Amino acid sequence: MKLMTKILFLITIIGFTNCSPKLSTNFTNAQPKLSIDDKVAFLDIEHNLPENIIKVGKLRFQDSGFSTDCNFNSLLNKARIEARKNGANIVKIIDKKKPDIWSTCYRLKIELYRFNGDVSSLPQYKLKLD
Repeated sequence: MKLMTKILFLITIIGFTNCSPKLSTNFTNAQPKLSIDDKVAFLDIEHNLPENIIKVGKLRFQDSGFSTDCNFNSLLNKARIEARKNGANIVKIIDKKKPDIWSTCYRLKIELYRFNGDVSSLPQYKLKLD
């Protein structure tokens, strides 16, 4: 019976860890961490970056094969968390692949930037509430 319990536990752990999208990060210039109250702007492909910004790093979200919770807004929320941890207040999407026959997830390439101005004044993507 103990063996069966261990096997079920292992299957559960593998299932939970494989259900999230694969996140690759590359931070070349991390800044001081932002607080939860600091605003983070989401710039989609068509939005222009402001001047006088510091590039903090890159993110890449890919489908792990069994990914769930990988819609556009969910991935942007995850990107916002990574941005705040590394001092970025702009999340700029540079490549976006929508769900298709090969994947039910969005696949995104994102660059993170630090801007010393008011990010709420930038034209940006607004997260949709589910």
